[in-house]
Amino acid sequence: MFDRIREDLEMVRMRDPAARSTLEIFFCYPGLHAIWLHRLASWFWNHKLLFLGRLTSTINRLLTGIEIHPGATIGRRVFIDHGMGVVIGETAEVGEDVLIYQGVVLGGTSLEKIKRHPTIGNGVVIGSGAKIIGNIKIGDASKIGAGSVVLKPVPAGSTCVGIPGRVVQEERKCAIDLDHGELPDPVAEVINLLLKRQDEMEAQIKELGITSTVMKANGLLTRKTEMEEIFSEGAGI
Repeated sequence: MFDRIREDLEMVRMRDPAARSTLEIFFCYPGLHAIWLHRLASWFWNHKLLFLGRLTSTINRLLTGIEIHPGATIGRRVFIDHGMGVVIGETAEVGEDVLIYQGVVLGGTSLEKIKRHPTIGNGVVIGSGAKIIGNIKIGDASKIGAGSVVLKPVPAGSTCVGIPGRVVQEERKCAIDLDHGELPDPVAEVINLLLKRQDEMEAQIKELGITSTVMKANGLLTRKTEMEEIFSEGAGI
């Protein structure tokens, strides 16, 4: 148990540049407290002490603002940073070395007592306010952009953004990467592409217009020359 606590403290020190000391991390990080209380709630739940599990989960929410169902599976070195409003459902599974920011929801889509919450792979970063809904898999080392609503599986090493979530980048290396703000914007990229294409088409139309004007001018000049020749030969009288 103490080894796990030391591991958790070191994990926070590595991932949060604002952490100043072990004492500060131990007493002042509600995301860490939520993980510790969840381990107790999960122990009760797995030993069929369901009421004590739910009671511990409720106390956890009151103290930290983070709601984790005691039936959820949380891996090692999971860090919930600024965790107010985080909700993790009963059948959710969270892998190791996962970073979760405030307002994240791992929610379900079914009323049946089945696997209905997402499975999060190892090394995943989930940005602020992201919603991952349903029995879907988020692959290892993926990034979920802030405010995204993810309804479909995300391949390993991918970056997913938007509402609904779209995969905009793949094959990210499996490494701790806290940057989840500088993410691609697929809508802006499409608009920029359309504007670029519009500029190209306008240039082509302008070029065609100049060519047409020259052709018309050449046609009139040729016709005028022919008329002058006919008139000079007396046919115009």
